[in-house]
Amino acid sequence: MPHEFDVVCLGGGVAAEAIAEGLRDSGLTLAVVERELVGGECPYWGCIPSKTLLRSAETLSEADRARHLAASRVDWTLDFPKVSTRVRWMSRDLDDTRPAASLEANGARLFRGTGTLTDPRTVAVGNDRLVARRAVVMANGSTAAIPPIPGLDTIDFWTNRQAALPGELPASLAILGGGAIGVELGQAFARLGSTVTLIEAGDRFLRLEEPEAGAALRPHLEADGITLVVGDPCVAIDARGPGSSRSAAATLRLKSGATVDAARVLVATGRRANAEAWQEAGLARTERGWLNVDPATLEAQPGVFGAGDVTGLGGFTHLAHYHGQVIAKRLRGIEARADHTAIPRVTFTDPEIASVGLSEAAARALGLDVIVARADPGETARGYIHDFRGGALKLVADARRDVLVGATLVTPRAGEIVGELVLAIKAQVPLRALADVIHPFPAFNRVLGAAFDQLAATHALARTGQA
Repeated sequence: MPHEFDVVCLGGGVAAEAIAEGLRDSGLTLAVVERELVGGECPYWGCIPSKTLLRSAETLSEADRARHLAASRVDWTLDFPKVSTRVRWMSRDLDDTRPAASLEANGARLFRGTGTLTDPRTVAVGNDRLVARRAVVMANGSTAAIPPIPGLDTIDFWTNRQAALPGELPASLAILGGGAIGVELGQAFARLGSTVTLIEAGDRFLRLEEPEAGAALRPHLEADGITLVVGDPCVAIDARGPGSSRSAAATLRLKSGATVDAARVLVATGRRANAEAWQEAGLARTERGWLNVDPATLEAQPGVFGAGDVTGLGGFTHLAHYHGQVIAKRLRGIEARADHTAIPRVTFTDPEIASVGLSEAAARALGLDVIVARADPGETARGYIHDFRGGALKLVADARRDVLVGATLVTPRAGEIVGELVLAIKAQVPLRALADVIHPFPAFNRVLGAAFDQLAATHALARTGQA
């Protein structure tokens, strides 16, 4: 006999957790299907372990900085097993007992196993059939995309999962892909002592960010000993024997003819939707293979919702949680709509990169009346106090509407500063009001004041010229 529920959610990650919480005490029954660990990628193989690894590496870098700022001598010896143990502890030692209990405490029934959408109202899990009376939610996330490089399948390569929970510190690490995952893990391993080469096939790394972001971060990565190879893709990989030079397990051959030897290879070339769970049910996919949903209602078709990574709207834990909240409200009959105009993202390198909204190029492509302000957070009182150099701030505004539409920061604490910019874009705060905000001295966010003044002055001049 099938099990009937009002709602069936395929995937037990953060979106499912938000849906369970949002439906609590609603009278609606919820089934959640999870094939791995309740909580999803972030707490076990993503955000939490990678940022913990970065924090351990950062403390060693700070110790080195003490030689310049405070101490004549600082000695330390890396204890990598201690780093590895703490990372695994922060990842709950891959034990989801407590998250599973919390999910069920909110009224959901958990089914463990690989779920498959057999029709828009039915999910099969082993011998069980779960039938949704009201809606099915696709929230089963994404997986590392593996490029078809000849020879890659002959080596024991890493994805984010192995790199974020490392049991070893490789003597050398070659990273394929210069996105957020690649640069974060690259900096972490470089600071822990690995020789790191980051290979980006495109014409610039961090291509989803403003060009100024990568340009500002590059000297910091190179100062950590990272070799950046940009615009020279890997075209083949040769496995190496155990007696190879420098303990190399692989030789990467680049298009230019150059080679890179590495003890480990990390593939960080993007993500793909876990579409195998629902692709046979007739749901539409985007050109890149994501579940095609209405960005406002998050519906793929009536009664079928998509949440989080699987939609391709953004691979962020905070966005998946937001999607879950919106879907829960809609299931309860509340007219909630998702707004994606101000989704923050942070790359937790040192310095951090935080951004929100449109890039300058995207704003111009939309035909907006673009005005831009720039500043360097390093050239401020706090920058000198912190001994920080080489940052970036870029604000993009629409002069016609007198509002901020995009922002990018490269600075320590960028992930904390960006909240003000998220609110400014979300609430469409006029530029003159932003310029009137008082920022505390000598905080890093004080650099925003001068940039807002620039925008407001440029906007006023533009209006005068139009008059």
